[in-house]
Amino acid sequence: MKKEVTTLKKLAQTLELSISTVSRALNDHPDISIDTKEKVKALALKLNYVPNIFAKGFRKHRSNIIGVIVPNITHYFTTTIVRGIVEEAESKGFRVIISESNNDIEKQKEMFNTMIQFGVDGILASLTKRTREVDHILATLNNIPIVLFDKVSNKIPCTQITINDEEAAYNIVEHLINIGKKRIAIIKESEYSYNSEKRYSGYLKALKEHDIALDPKMVISVEDISIKEGKRMTNILLSSKERPDAIFAITDGAAIGVIQTLNKFNVKIPEDIAVVGFSNSVYSTIIEPKLTTVDQPGEKIGRTAVKYLINEINLPEDNITNKLVEIKSNIVIRDSSFKS
Repeated sequence: MKKEVTTLKKLAQTLELSISTVSRALNDHPDISIDTKEKVKALALKLNYVPNIFAKGFRKHRSNIIGVIVPNITHYFTTTIVRGIVEEAESKGFRVIISESNNDIEKQKEMFNTMIQFGVDGILASLTKRTREVDHILATLNNIPIVLFDKVSNKIPCTQITINDEEAAYNIVEHLINIGKKRIAIIKESEYSYNSEKRYSGYLKALKEHDIALDPKMVISVEDISIKEGKRMTNILLSSKERPDAIFAITDGAAIGVIQTLNKFNVKIPEDIAVVGFSNSVYSTIIEPKLTTVDQPGEKIGRTAVKYLINEINLPEDNITNKLVEIKSNIVIRDSSFKS
């Protein structure tokens, strides 16, 4: 037997009131008496009435829902950002719908369209690695506000929230230089990636400012920046005539692969080769030696993104921005680059 959904109309008929009176009573309208409010709310509770937020949003031209699109929901850094998004949004009276593109550009396009169909007030998005063509995002931006975070694009005229990737990379490479390292390899992404390019720029800047010549053989590019690739690239570096004395991997995953391979071949860390990563994931303290890395404040990124988006939702004409907001990060120095 099909269950009957309790509607405003049913509440109104049962209490012999108008639908508008019931609706205003549920929303604590001052024109409705306390006695009527109590009767309406008591019946709504008894019949398990749940407001239709989409119908409500249609009437108000607002749904108080924020759409979130991420490449991979299981990635540790992403989960910290999403936690910040959800907590900040709920504190401001917004619900959150989260979807995952799986780094698939076609699925990402589908997600932007789906969010529009759901009637969200705005979208927070971290783009896929392969986002080149952005027409679908620009089309969405014509309808509702979008704020990008973490994986961003300079092709899209909207607010974008990232960490200070270039400065953070500069600082961690300078740390390696300060402990006496000169042949510093970098493992980065081969495909265009905003984050990867910014971190590579920081690496180059640190070498240049400390008068260390760039050795192209020390620049290793991979399509998939992962533990597996970190291992594979370390094997290549170890087979070279002039080994590096430090390796900077632009993610903790790749850095962990580096450490595992160095341990396998009994290379002393950090005496022979120091290792640094980027993210401060949970794995950075499990691996031995513990990994020096850049701590990314994921929750702060999420909260900041929500604040900017809600400002644009509330003041759509006056508050649309096109700027990059960089959140400060810091280095966490551990045994992979320091011996006490």
